Amino acid sequence: MTSTEFISPAQPKEEFQIEGIAEISVLRYFETLNAGEFEVTAALFAKDGVMRPPFESDIVGTDAIAAYLKQEAQNIKAYPNAGISETLENATIQVQVTGKAQTSWCGVNVLWLFILNQQQQILYTRIKLLASPQELLSLRQEK
Repeated sequence: MTSTEFISPAQPKEEFQIEGIAEISVLRYFETLNAGEFEVTAALFAKDGVMRPPFESDIVGTDAIAAYLKQEAQNIKAYPNAGISETLENATIQVQVTGKAQTSWCGVNVLWLFILNQQQQILYTRIKLLASPQELLSLRQEK
């Protein structure tokens, strides 16, 4: 035996998990977003997919989503906690995830709503801040 045979294999990277969620595209959304891999995050969307961030209008298409994330999500970390998913009548899947988003200046509870097509591409996501109207107003003024 050579000395290399005694070296243990590298531990596999711990798989990203969210309680109640098995949809790979949703798990990868958070994983790539937190890693700053915004092109990869955007590629999880269908070609004409839509992202609806707080305080913004719809952002349509993978190129526009990637550009938005590069500009606005640099210092944001998402900490999803748990979620539920259900199949809708038109064979799309609706996924709701709750958790927290942390920026350099605040942390806020968040609800992410995803609609996935049959190919597991994100058709639509809405990021909704779960805060009181007064808290939301102060967040908007700080931005």
